[in-house]
Amino acid sequence: MRPSTIFPPAMSAKPVPSRIGLKLVILIVAVVVIAFVGRSLLLPVARTEPAYKGIAINAVPGSVVVRAEYIMDIKSEAEGRLLASELDPGKKVKQGEVLAQIDPADLKLEVEYLQSEFEAAKKRLAIGSSIAIELQNARDALDQSERMFKLGSFSEADLTKQRRSFKVFEQRVALEEVNNKQLIEGLENTLKVKQNQLRKMTVVAPFDGVVSTVIARPGDLLSAKATIATLISTSRTVEAKISEENFAGIKTGQKCTVRFLGYGGTNYDAFVTKILPTADPETQRYVVHLDVKIDPDKLVPGITGEVSIIVAERENSVLVPRRALFDNRVYVVVEGKVAMRQVDVGYVALSVAEITKGLVLGDQVIVEELDKFRDGDRVRISPRK
Repeated sequence: MRPSTIFPPAMSAKPVPSRIGLKLVILIVAVVVIAFVGRSLLLPVARTEPAYKGIAINAVPGSVVVRAEYIMDIKSEAEGRLLASELDPGKKVKQGEVLAQIDPADLKLEVEYLQSEFEAAKKRLAIGSSIAIELQNARDALDQSERMFKLGSFSEADLTKQRRSFKVFEQRVALEEVNNKQLIEGLENTLKVKQNQLRKMTVVAPFDGVVSTVIARPGDLLSAKATIATLISTSRTVEAKISEENFAGIKTGQKCTVRFLGYGGTNYDAFVTKILPTADPETQRYVVHLDVKIDPDKLVPGITGEVSIIVAERENSVLVPRRALFDNRVYVVVEGKVAMRQVDVGYVALSVAEITKGLVLGDQVIVEELDKFRDGDRVRISPRK
């Protein structure tokens, strides 16, 4: 018998996952993720800030300009040659500081001569007058004649003549006293005038300031009232111009916020110090003066800006940055989409606005580049730091 062939038992078939299918799944997932991330990264970025609770401020706006309190031409009050000068553009000077010296040599000689004449006149006056001595002698003679007349040994005619002679001496003495007084006072006044002119040969700073321009230099021959230099005071006046409709509520002492165009978005505290009573006839805007808490060196004459004068306040209000507003609307980002909201605006200050209706606390409002967004746009939020 032929041996039978023995076959191994048949094995059961098990499904093996396809490597190709697994790679395909991974590829699809990766594409979806990349597409999602890419789409998100391509979305425009919206800079936002949350609506928050704070004190709403009702503020009156105005324009601001810095002016030098004084700008003065420094002039020579006396004529002469400029001997020396400490003037230099940009130099800071103090009140009373010597700025320039006009040659005083000739005037000093005049003063010395007048001083000598004045002292000599006073000495002559102190020695006494010869006419005064003659007057005393005439008085003694008249007294003697009066006694003799009473005794009957002197005629009335001679006594009358002697009285007239004594009167003449009195008049001469009185006239001499008047002339001497006039001479002394004349010399004294002339001396004072010359001494005053001598003082004017030294030009001093009338106030604290900064030299703006220099016109005369040492060696120049100056006429009286010739301009030597221009001086700008270091004291500054910050003027705010307020429109007529907003002027009624302004009072001295009110707090303000000032922002100068040359110093970016920095806000400076200030308060109203003076209110001028009349409006500018050309613009019909009223002028108030401000005291600004800022480094005085930053108050450069001519620099401009804007002011917000606080006239009322309200607590526990919903506030947003003023720049988020456009036509009583704001853009709010909700779940990645831009929604335009109509809002009611309350108090408005320089940089903050009160929203009385249309927003709640925490709403993310777009605060930059508002013109790039439209209602319904999808965006990424980037909170402003």
